[in-house]
Amino acid sequence: MSGWWIDAGFFWHTTNKGPWIATLIVGMGIATLGALAYWFESNSSEKRELTCLALNVYYEARGESLAGKYAVAEVTMNRVVSPRFPGTVCEVVYEKRWDRLRKRYVGAFSWTEFDVMAHPEGQQWHRAREAAEAVYFGRQPPQLNGALHYHATYIRPSWARGQQPVARIGGHVFYE
Repeated sequence: MSGWWIDAGFFWHTTNKGPWIATLIVGMGIATLGALAYWFESNSSEKRELTCLALNVYYEARGESLAGKYAVAEVTMNRVVSPRFPGTVCEVVYEKRWDRLRKRYVGAFSWTEFDVMAHPEGQQWHRAREAAEAVYFGRQPPQLNGALHYHATYIRPSWARGQQPVARIGGHVFYE
C-alpha cells in the first residue's frame, strides 16, 4: 500500500505540473459552469411553478379573502404530491381529462379552458402571488387536511354528491 503512495509522490515531484494545473483549472471552470447552469435552471423552474400557482390563485380566487386564496393554492399543491395527479404545479394547473358527457378534454380548473384571458395585474395579482409563495414555500400552514377538490358555492357538480366537505371558505367548498 505504501509503495504506490511513494511512487505517486515521486511522480508528482518529478513531473512538469503545468499541464496538470491547466487541466485542473479547466475542470474547475467546467464544474462551475455546470453548477451555475443547474442553479439557473432550477431557479427558472421554480419561478415557472410559482407563476402557474399564482395564475391559478388569481383566476380561481381573485375575489376571495386571503384565506380563500391560500385554500386554492393548498389544493393545487396537495394535487402535486398526490399520486392521482401530475407531479408539477404547472402540469396540475393545466391538466385536462376526458369528459364522457361532453366528449372532449376538460380542464381541471375552468379558467384554463379559455383561449384568451385578461392579463393579471394590479393589487389582486400581487395578493395572488403572495398567497402562492406562502403556500409553495410552506410559510402558510395547511388548513384543508389534504383536500384535493373544490367548487364554487353556486354550482352543484355531480362528483360532489355524497362527498363530505372539509371546509367552506368564501365562495368555495373544499373536499378531500
